[in-house]
Amino acid sequence: MTGATGKIGAEAVRLLTGKDLPVRALVRDASRTPRDGSWSGVEIAVGDFDRPRTLDAAMAGVDTLLLISPSVPAQEIAVIDSAARHDVQHVVKITNHKATEDSPVGRRRDHARIEAHLRASGMAATLLAPNLLMQNLFFLAPQIRQTHGFEMSAGNGRFGMVDSRDVSAAAAAVAAAPAGHEGRTYLLTGPELVTYADVAAELTRALGQEVEYRRVTPGQHRERMVRAGLPEPVAASNAQVFGLIAEGDAAWLSDDVATLTGRAPRTLRTFVSDHVRCFGATA
Repeated sequence: MTGATGKIGAEAVRLLTGKDLPVRALVRDASRTPRDGSWSGVEIAVGDFDRPRTLDAAMAGVDTLLLISPSVPAQEIAVIDSAARHDVQHVVKITNHKATEDSPVGRRRDHARIEAHLRASGMAATLLAPNLLMQNLFFLAPQIRQTHGFEMSAGNGRFGMVDSRDVSAAAAAVAAAPAGHEGRTYLLTGPELVTYADVAAELTRALGQEVEYRRVTPGQHRERMVRAGLPEPVAASNAQVFGLIAEGDAAWLSDDVATLTGRAPRTLRTFVSDHVRCFGATA
């Protein structure tokens, strides 16, 4: 597994080891791996996407690759090529549901390029495309604690926000038993369409104090993200995506989480209740 210490990867590792499967986690820094026992028995491979020899060492003897990364084409393509060299049988990739070569969003074009390379590799593959992750709300937590609200440029756009724990469960389910999933793309969402106004309402309920959703334009949002320290290209891409959400780009739902995991995905209310302390108070 790549991206093993991230939001999706760390939980997927825990779930796979819980199935008594041998798991090898590729990490750049072994000190970032969990020390709470949740990774007991996991084989740690220290490597780097930009160093092919470390990828080859990590890929030896692997049957299934769970590919999670920030979708930098050169890096994911290097991982795919290493997997092909070592006769990996199946690749499970986290991607974007609208990954096309002509997308106006750069990161979606990147995913499309990677997917094309994966198809050309000849390896069996399964794509998992999550909607917005609920865990991305953690980035708003400092602003919420300091100002009792947050700024966003998604207008009244609705989205099928999904808990990354459910994405991890879906990824682990496919990686543990990939037969029958070849060539499939699964769309991963929560059970309901919500807006950022709904997010503010759930936070208000959980915190016992008013949390305001302050609507800004994509241009204003980009400028404020840059002032907060994000690189300009990242801020511009984020603002572009939120603008598309305002237009309905993420207003889609799927039953694929339940199909893959056997249980309904978590609601926004459950997520907020589970993590209320992160936003400034106890429930």
